[in-house]
Amino acid sequence: MADFSDKPVFILGAGGIGTALAWSLTRSGYPVTLVDANPLKVAEGQKNGISVDGYETLQIPIITFKEWVAPPESFTLLCTKTYDNSVILARLPTSTFVVPIQNGFDPELELRDHGCEGIASFVSECQRDCPVTRITRPGSLHIGSRRSLTDDECSNLASLAAALGAAKLFTVECVEDIRPYKATKLLYNAAISPLAAMAGVDNGELLSDQLAKALFFALLLENYAILRHAKIPLARIGPFHPDTVSLILRTPWLPALMAMFFRPSLHGTYCSMAPDFLINQGRTEIDAYTGHLIRLAGDFPCPLNRAVLSLVGKVTGEGLKPQRKFLQHLAESLPKGIL
Repeated sequence: MADFSDKPVFILGAGGIGTALAWSLTRSGYPVTLVDANPLKVAEGQKNGISVDGYETLQIPIITFKEWVAPPESFTLLCTKTYDNSVILARLPTSTFVVPIQNGFDPELELRDHGCEGIASFVSECQRDCPVTRITRPGSLHIGSRRSLTDDECSNLASLAAALGAAKLFTVECVEDIRPYKATKLLYNAAISPLAAMAGVDNGELLSDQLAKALFFALLLENYAILRHAKIPLARIGPFHPDTVSLILRTPWLPALMAMFFRPSLHGTYCSMAPDFLINQGRTEIDAYTGHLIRLAGDFPCPLNRAVLSLVGKVTGEGLKPQRKFLQHLAESLPKGIL
């Protein structure tokens, strides 16, 4: 049987998730190479190591994307933003065992027909020019198949999950089918990220600011309706299954109680889309989140997602600074009765 440690292991993307995974595998005794496009971050990592706040610093090989050459037989954990996939996939041999651990859905990646994926429910915030990250919200890494696997692929997946879990930085849960978990994560991300990033607010403010909360809950319900209409299976991530969340949001007084319950867990957590509004020349993962939901919806009504996609395009296209007033603009653009 194959074992992922028998071949070179590369982690592409030294962001919050990639850095946490590289640290975990190294601490578990597996040699990995971390790859990132930011030369400042690479130089800092080469000089001072890779760190997770509250834990020891580890010396982990880190190179720039320009230096990286994928051997024909290797393992690659893809932890970049979806908009960077195209240039990466062009350099990946088809024999590479790829495990994307990303949010959102990328049509080009889907065509590769890779066997496994991971979805992180923990939140890890990495410094921009330094491979130092901190876990701002504990959680799990769900890892599993997206199609039928060969025996070697099953063995690779099992050994990878065991190695990541051994470091105990986060919980690793092997699941038979990763797709329902990825769909559920999309349901939440496509509600949280655009609103928090556009408004320039902490994730927790989506449950304390009245307008933000109304938009957030409305997006959750619309996202759920789209996924159910498309007959996409969903799984439980966190304390409630999406079916239960939908029921809560439709029951008088329960949404306010749920907001009080979840507000502490969102306070201070990192919105991965937020830096893109400020430093990334208008490139965001909005198409991999909201755009994917709109494509799934087809003729099914999704006015809030369409309004979000339009407003994010305007804000990023014009290089506008995130402000809370964009939430008001969003609300004013909606048909009556949506909020």
